[in-house]
Amino acid sequence: MASPSPHDRSRKDDEDDPVERMISRTGCAELHYAVQECMAEHQDWRVCQSQVQTFKDCMMNFQNTRKKQLMKQQPTSTESTPS
Repeated sequence: MASPSPHDRSRKDDEDDPVERMISRTGCAELHYAVQECMAEHQDWRVCQSQVQTFKDCMMNFQNTRKKQLMKQQPTSTESTPS
């Protein structure tokens, strides 16, 4: 029995796309799909600027919220303890 080719990069149907998983975590997945649908329908990104802007705004809100959360988790004091 031959072993599978190391160059076979196909995914099984039950594997998630890492980009889709990442976008789903942001809460902006539906807007991402709207951009994809518009692009598939019109084949011209200029026609889809409304959808692109809405998706961009959602992603920016997520990033700003995430940044604030990370800033709160960092210690406020940068002083080192004396030895």
